[in-house]
Amino acid sequence: MTADAIVLGLGGMGSAAAYHIARRGLSVLGFDQYPLVHDRGSSHGQTRIIRTAYYEHPLYVPLVRRAFTLWRELEASTGVKLLTDCPCLNIGLPDGEVVSGVRRAAMEHALPVEVLSAGEIERRFPAFGIPQEFVGVLEQDAGYLAVEECVRAHHRAALDTGRVELRADEAVLGWKAIGNGVEVTTARGTYSAAKLIVTAGAWAGRTLSDIGLPLTVMRQVMLWFDTGPNPELFQRGRFPIFLIDTPEGAYYGLPSIHGPTFKCARHYGAPELVSPEEIDWAIQMADETKVRPFLRRHLPSAGHRSGGQVCLYTLTPDRHFVIDTHPEFPQVVLAAGFSGHGFKFAPAVGEILADLATAGRTVHDIGLFRLSRFGIEQ
Repeated sequence: MTADAIVLGLGGMGSAAAYHIARRGLSVLGFDQYPLVHDRGSSHGQTRIIRTAYYEHPLYVPLVRRAFTLWRELEASTGVKLLTDCPCLNIGLPDGEVVSGVRRAAMEHALPVEVLSAGEIERRFPAFGIPQEFVGVLEQDAGYLAVEECVRAHHRAALDTGRVELRADEAVLGWKAIGNGVEVTTARGTYSAAKLIVTAGAWAGRTLSDIGLPLTVMRQVMLWFDTGPNPELFQRGRFPIFLIDTPEGAYYGLPSIHGPTFKCARHYGAPELVSPEEIDWAIQMADETKVRPFLRRHLPSAGHRSGGQVCLYTLTPDRHFVIDTHPEFPQVVLAAGFSGHGFKFAPAVGEILADLATAGRTVHDIGLFRLSRFGIEQ
């Protein structure tokens, strides 16, 4: 079987890439080793945050703005609700990484944000307990994405073009360049294409072992807790998306969505592993124990744990993405190492990958994401 392009991995990034490549008129063959929407990668767990005043680097701001536009377009074309507006409250020490980074991005891109004292945070959002030395930066241009529905919507939109075939439960065993094209071998057969797009998530290091991507894998645990005696305090409108940078680590969460529970997790802080095969997918008591001290200090009315899921972070050393063409084979395009903050960008990344695959360049600024920063040269 042949196609114009083959996509390896059909989660958040791969599903978007398949759709945007097909929109350019190319035929696409996509593979995933699991079912098309599954819980063994990085694109599950009910919700993902989308925020504009990006503390990680101001370069992300134009990209997230484009992602907002594309998510809304995908909603309109599929008729599925994907994005819910909700303010994002970034909390920490005034000179800490999160607060200073948000203010830097807001200043550089003229983003409207509001700086709140600890007392102002507690008056406006009474579920929180905030140390007096902390401040908050509140942005309105934020929200949350229904993560599984987003992946399904990209799959559906891709299939609706009539140029896409998606093959689930078909593990890729390897690939090689053949002339100006590629050949991909799976557990079921061998396929050829003019272009290869690698969006393999935690398996990207193995899939791209020939270039030595410096990727590690982290077990990330998402937990849901009962809202306690005052569930109204955790409802959207009285409870924002939050990211709190504490001396013990960063924690994030979202308001109640499905009943009297809210989502809360630690961001980073777990061991960096070599392979996704090392991940323990079961929720352990220790996972809750690691979050409880944070809840006691900052969300004291939180109740019992009501659920949990494990997902994967695929990390680069600098925690910025990798989006580039292969250093030896220009017909191969790759996106990896989204480092626990990539899903919100999925449609914009899909657009960039389609640009690189069809034109060899993109109008988006991806200088921060190039392989050359790791000494991997074209």
